[in-house]
Amino acid sequence: MKLIYNVKDKPSFPQVIVFAIQQLLAIMAATIAVPAIVGNGMTASAALFGAGVGTLVYQLFTKFKSPVFLGSSFAFIGSMLAAFAGGVSMALGFLGLIIGAAFAGLVYVVLAIIIKLVGVKWINKLMPPVVIGPTVALIGLSLAGAAIKDVFSYGPQDSNGSFIMTANIWVSLVCALVTLFVVVLCSTYGKKMARLIPFIIGILAGYATGLIFTLIGMATKNPELMIIDFAPFKALVADGVTLKTFLAVPEFTFLTAIKGVGEFKLSYLATIAVAYIPVAFVVFAEHIADHKNLSSIIEADLLEEPGLHRTLLGDGVGSFAGAIFGGCPNTTYGESVGCVAITRNASVITITTTAIMAILVSFISPFVAFLDSIPGCVMGGVCITLYGFIAVSGLKMIQKVDLEDNANLFTTAAILIPGIGGMAMAIGKVTITAIACALILGIITNVMLSKGRKEDKE
Repeated sequence: MKLIYNVKDKPSFPQVIVFAIQQLLAIMAATIAVPAIVGNGMTASAALFGAGVGTLVYQLFTKFKSPVFLGSSFAFIGSMLAAFAGGVSMALGFLGLIIGAAFAGLVYVVLAIIIKLVGVKWINKLMPPVVIGPTVALIGLSLAGAAIKDVFSYGPQDSNGSFIMTANIWVSLVCALVTLFVVVLCSTYGKKMARLIPFIIGILAGYATGLIFTLIGMATKNPELMIIDFAPFKALVADGVTLKTFLAVPEFTFLTAIKGVGEFKLSYLATIAVAYIPVAFVVFAEHIADHKNLSSIIEADLLEEPGLHRTLLGDGVGSFAGAIFGGCPNTTYGESVGCVAITRNASVITITTTAIMAILVSFISPFVAFLDSIPGCVMGGVCITLYGFIAVSGLKMIQKVDLEDNANLFTTAAILIPGIGGMAMAIGKVTITAIACALILGIITNVMLSKGRKEDKE
């Protein structure tokens, strides 16, 4: 796959702005979903600001050589909920979020130092394409269910898990398909800019379709057709037209966390440490898989240059910086990698601009309201392509592997089946994700069978 814009390329300023908006839309849903799931006073605008800050920190550590956006990490949701367990105050919980991110960042710093001292060859040997390929594919496949649930906007399901096609589900499906088809048509047959911004065009087409159904529903008083929720816009003028209607400062985590210092106890520190540190090791494995995938797209080994130690430092310190403002530890986003792959735009200037834009728009109330109003089904249509590209990127890595060799065949199988089957495990307060379990099992199988592999005998 030939890139239109490589990592160091500089598109024109108007193009960069449009590309950055597209990246922002690609990562938006997942970034603001984490604070919504955790609740406890966390806000989408603060998480968006934190993601922008975290990405800028990451870019600085990686010397602006890794074109990927850092967004709110789903892996730490259980850890974040643990910070509020036991009925602690919101102030102490917010303090726990920052301390937890510091613990996770510290794990990354230690790993980065070790890797700087011993190099990355052992990682390449421990996780060759036969391990990384299925794992990358698994990252995309594991998100498939989330995309389809968005397509049907969490409609009712029967006892077999099939969605019951009510009127509003049909509307959701139509909006999702319009979005999907516009994205793939623009990506495949689009000319010039249309081919570079398929997600913007697709989202606008899906939103317009949803708006038409919503207006028809309002005219006929049929709520099942009202696919767009205007509540975010109504909230802007709930108290009349004021400055907050246009601009509002996000509710930064550290401002509330300061009030919780007086409640802090060592027992609480231990709780946070146990909740965050083990998960950081799990995310480390996913960090390697993401960067291997991105490396294959830009045809440059990021583990060698700028180096895994730098990407880890950027991820760890960026997560901590992001949590100070938004409460959420950050991680490299598959949606961002998918966007780079589909648009063939790997310009790091686009990512840096996206980070700055995320910080700025977190203050702009109407834009945040618009993002909140985008129907889940529209984002579902987009995510089918994004997650699909991640899965296909992993399968392309497997293409280079000799699956006639049983050692490779069983290693691949040991990753795909447990991962797709959902082999996640909860050990105390720590949840090891299905992807992490599959990767660990794949590494063990690969090491166990490596002596019998054909290429090792030659």
